[in-house]
Amino acid sequence: MQSHEQHPTPSKDEIALLEPFERLGLDRIALVSTAAHAREACAELADHAVWGFDTESKPTFLKDQVSDGPHIVQLATLQRAWVFQLQEPECRARVAELLAHAGHTKAGFGLGDDTRRIVAKLEVAPAGVLDLNTVFRSRGYRKDMGVKGAVAVLFNQRFIKSKKAATSNWALPRLSEAQLVYAANDAWAAARVHEKLGLR
Repeated sequence: MQSHEQHPTPSKDEIALLEPFERLGLDRIALVSTAAHAREACAELADHAVWGFDTESKPTFLKDQVSDGPHIVQLATLQRAWVFQLQEPECRARVAELLAHAGHTKAGFGLGDDTRRIVAKLEVAPAGVLDLNTVFRSRGYRKDMGVKGAVAVLFNQRFIKSKKAATSNWALPRLSEAQLVYAANDAWAAARVHEKLGLR
C-alpha cells in the first residue's frame, strides 16, 4: 500500500547524536575463501529464508577505470554473517548458486550497482533481491534511506561505518579484521532492518 504521508529522512547531524547500533563481532563472522568453507556456509544459509546482502569492490580512482569487482560478497542471517572472497573458482561458483536461487530473499540497500557487477563477474542474475530503499519509499520516505538512515529511523541508533575500511582494497588475499567487521555488518544490518520492517 502506498503511503501518501511524507516522512523526513534523518540528517547526518541528527544521526550523530544517537547511541551506536550493536555490531557483529569477529566471533559471529565467517570468512569464506575455500570450497570447503563455501559448502559449510551454503548449508547454514539454506535454513534461512532471508539474507542480508551486500558486496564490496576494490575502489577505482581513475575516471575511466572499470571495476572488476565485486571482490567479496556478504550474506547474513540475524545470527551471523559470511564474507565470501571470490578468488577461488569453486567458492565463486557457490556464491553464484546462492545468489541465483530464487527461494531466498536477499535484502540490502542500493543494490543496482552490486547486481550489475555480479552479472558481469559471476554471470548470474541475482534472484529474490529486495532493495530496502524501495520499501522505505513506499512508506513515504522520499530520499534514499541507506543503511544509516534506516537504522536511525527503525532503531533510533547510529550505524557506524568506517570511511577507511570502505575505501580499502577489497581484492587483497588477506582481509584485515576491520574489513571483515565492516563488510559483515553492512549485510547484517540489512537483515536486521528487514526483520524490523515486518516483511515476509
